[in-house]
Amino acid sequence: MDFGIVLQTDPPARDLVRLMKAAEDQGFRYGWTFDSCVLWQEPFVIYSQILAATSSMIVGPMVTSPATRDWSVMASTFATLNDMYGNRTVCGIGRGDSAHRVVGMPPSTLATVRECMHVVKELAEGREVLLRDKPVQIPWIRNGRLEMWMAGYGPKALKTVGEHADGFILQCADPAIARWTIGSVREAARAAGRDPGGITICLAAPAYVGDDLAHQREQLRWFGGMVGNHVADLVARYGDSGPVPHELTDYIRERQGYDYSHHGRAGNPSTDFVPDEIVDRFCLMGPSSAHVDRLEELASLGVDQFALYLMHDQREETLKRYGSDVITR
Repeated sequence: MDFGIVLQTDPPARDLVRLMKAAEDQGFRYGWTFDSCVLWQEPFVIYSQILAATSSMIVGPMVTSPATRDWSVMASTFATLNDMYGNRTVCGIGRGDSAHRVVGMPPSTLATVRECMHVVKELAEGREVLLRDKPVQIPWIRNGRLEMWMAGYGPKALKTVGEHADGFILQCADPAIARWTIGSVREAARAAGRDPGGITICLAAPAYVGDDLAHQREQLRWFGGMVGNHVADLVARYGDSGPVPHELTDYIRERQGYDYSHHGRAGNPSTDFVPDEIVDRFCLMGPSSAHVDRLEELASLGVDQFALYLMHDQREETLKRYGSDVITR
């Protein structure tokens, strides 16, 4: 299993670059960031610094969206970074949550995500593609490569992943939810005539190594609120008794809204509705051995990468413990 780290692009950017370098030194192969231009600093500027400071780390957004960036500019940016540093980027993409809602836009449609993945990949890899009915090609690209990994939870999103994406991002470490979503992606891939094993499965969730479970739960409760934003959309679309597993939907009944100014941060006051059980299921906590046990279970379900959200008060200690106790096992 590969390992990644997920960080917010809070200022100063040099601290993020330092943590990414430390993560690579501990054995992490992927460096991911949030992508919401109003809430945090511009990630694509910082990626250049991360790539310069590391030797082989692959970087990208978890996740960007089709509506906040021009597709030709997005493709050219990825291609430029790849040309400078040797095809070391990956594009995580979704319908858009925080990046959209803080500027008053709804999530993109799945059709738009699908078209964006196709256009950006084709352009970034140097091929001609139709963009707004005009043939477009970036002429200077040679041997470019860009994988498109799509995030999603609902049945239609998972079908889109299986039919069109290079990778699948699941933001949740619950084995039951992982089993259902991975199975749905692979079934869609088979039905579309694609090799299900060719789709990289990336699971992303917070992890905190330590012994004080009560403290860890309070530090990671924010994640249940973040996932709840997507779940609320699913419940609105499919209802409480739809095809989405109850393990994913039941807990948001007490949700009263969400303040994005605290998005992805420990102590988020909009996440009081998230019970301890959800934190335990969605996140990885406890001693290193508990993390190893959960990751082995997830690997058995087909997870290729675990991407660790590192938003809590013991970031560097958890990084070191993963390097010494988890990644090397």
